[in-house]
Amino acid sequence: MNVKRYFAPTAREALRALKEALGPEAIVLSNRAVEGGVEILALPGEAVGALQAANRAAVTARAGAQAQDARPAAARPMAMAPPVPAVDEPDFQVSLSALAASAARNGTRPPAQPPGESAPVLRAFNPPRIETADYAVRSRDAMIRAAAPAARPRSVEAASPAVFSARAAAQSTAVDEFGSARVRELQETNARLMSELTGIRGMIERQLAGFAWGETRRQAPARATMLGELLEAGFSSTVARKLCEAVREDADRTEAREAVGAALDRIMRACASDEDLLDRGGVFALVGPTGVGKTTTTAKLAARCVVRHGASKLALITTDGYRIGAQEQLRIYGRILGVPVYSVRDAGDLRQTLAGLRNKHMVLIDTMGMSQRDRMVAEQAAMLAGAGDVRRLLLLNATARGDTLDDVVRAYAGEDLAGCIFTKVDEAASLAPALDVAVRHKLDIRYLTNGQRVPEDLHLPNRAYLLHRALREHAGESPWHLSGDEAGMLLAAGGA
Repeated sequence: MNVKRYFAPTAREALRALKEALGPEAIVLSNRAVEGGVEILALPGEAVGALQAANRAAVTARAGAQAQDARPAAARPMAMAPPVPAVDEPDFQVSLSALAASAARNGTRPPAQPPGESAPVLRAFNPPRIETADYAVRSRDAMIRAAAPAARPRSVEAASPAVFSARAAAQSTAVDEFGSARVRELQETNARLMSELTGIRGMIERQLAGFAWGETRRQAPARATMLGELLEAGFSSTVARKLCEAVREDADRTEAREAVGAALDRIMRACASDEDLLDRGGVFALVGPTGVGKTTTTAKLAARCVVRHGASKLALITTDGYRIGAQEQLRIYGRILGVPVYSVRDAGDLRQTLAGLRNKHMVLIDTMGMSQRDRMVAEQAAMLAGAGDVRRLLLLNATARGDTLDDVVRAYAGEDLAGCIFTKVDEAASLAPALDVAVRHKLDIRYLTNGQRVPEDLHLPNRAYLLHRALREHAGESPWHLSGDEAGMLLAAGGA
């Protein structure tokens, strides 16, 4: 009887081909891995009856032979029939000993062989054992052998789920590490390209700025000179270019200065009266970096309010519990002015204190000074905003650089910012940086302070004075004076 052989790359595909050819009743004789895939040997389902018949014939023949051997020699026939040759199957030879043993265990008696018939001679052959088809185990076994041929297990049972999971996890880890390394390599490449592109862009911008500066000097020399003066005074390149747009190409130096002064006067937001602040009243908190003069300025504003509305209409609050002597300093000013001073610690205490001071015309809050880069700036702004209708006045040090003042304004910016106060004006060489920041951030300039005296050194902003201090020229021997193409180089660097 022919045994069919099925070969496929995987056990699943081989079993599928077997079922298509022999049907679901097929008998799988063996399943083993060979080079290039999996080999399955099987018989059709109807071969079971043929095997059982052959088994019964073999048992009958063996019993007849034993009975014939038991007879006396005289009774034995002289001539024996020639043995029936074994059927030679070209594909496969099957021994039925296993099926005979199974029939004996099941109690099946073979039919009696008629006397005189000789038993067929069968070749002794030990067939491969019959295995159960387990699709999942065989598929997993085939995958493991394909992934690691040198380390594949001897049998299907050796490929346990734990081994398979460990190998799968190792392959997944290797893939993840490769992907991470690839991502890092791409990120480094992108960063390097961006750095190179930034350098090229800066070089091109500097070249263009140099060309523009040379063209400006040829076509409008007074505009170029005025642009250099604004830069050396402390204005940013953005504001300096905007102011110089008002200068005609054929203007002389005097006309250029007048045009720039008029343009700056138009965009400057200086308050000529304190009616909006002192006459309307309200709750104002003075904020700003350390050492800018918040406590002294609070005392100066309190003295102005007392002169105009009386001490009974004013109250002072301090939140500075960090600096030594800060609260005592404000209390001394309060005793001199006859104004009550309250100390608060947190937002709840501030809300409660403000609720008790609703009948006051003005309440001034002296806050704790902190760096503009301190995260407590945001916490302070949240505390003031949560206390009710509190407006803030930002104090700017007129002696600071423009970029430093930019950081301060960005840190303290908000909708409740009522304006700014320039402090230490008497110590500043130029008011251009402070004016530049106020113009770009559209801040109302409320007051100027130029000393420690209370209340004499607090002034309303005078436009003529501010323009004079901002546009004052440096002396020719000053190391900060720009000459020649230095202004163009400064513009090129700022543009890059």
